[in-house]
Amino acid sequence: MKKKIWDRCAPLYDFAMKSDRNTYDYMYSKISKSVADRSVLEIGSGTGRLARSVAPACKTYVATDYSEGMLAVAGKEACPDNLTFELADATSLPYPDDSFDVAIIANALHIIPDPIKALNEIRRVLKPGGLLIAPNFINRDMTVKIGIWAKFLNLIGVNFEHRWTEEGYIKFLEDNGWKLGYKEIIKTRVPMVYIECRP
Repeated sequence: MKKKIWDRCAPLYDFAMKSDRNTYDYMYSKISKSVADRSVLEIGSGTGRLARSVAPACKTYVATDYSEGMLAVAGKEACPDNLTFELADATSLPYPDDSFDVAIIANALHIIPDPIKALNEIRRVLKPGGLLIAPNFINRDMTVKIGIWAKFLNLIGVNFEHRWTEEGYIKFLEDNGWKLGYKEIIKTRVPMVYIECRP
């Protein structure tokens, strides 16, 4: 997906996600417990809401996105001292091998044209035994509400490169060398499966 779409959406992104705020806050609380006192890399950080919520629990937190527009919005709010925002492509991360204890990629693998390359990069920058937290939208029963939201996303140019069921997404991760540790379905407008796994 082209950067300009995300640059254009950035100023309205948080407003669009507002109706799911309580659900996301629940997920951020869960993530905070899993990343406590660790060095964290987030990929596809968007406007930084997850980063600002989770960073206080971490040792260090680097939040990346490939959209300058998203990072510009993220930089307008106050941030914890251990949080930095950086421009980076998920498929070519500018970090040395074995740099982070945890990588987070939330609701982004399905919009990346080459998610396998992104997973390989994540594996490269994770320390041995590192943790990947990869919640992602999944296809379940298509309700009217989900259908309207999907049509709205398509209208503004946000298209899913990949459409996984819960089972299909888990298989995708496992087929690419990731071992499932924890899984939970989180109900948002588009259903999401929360996954923690290790290489």
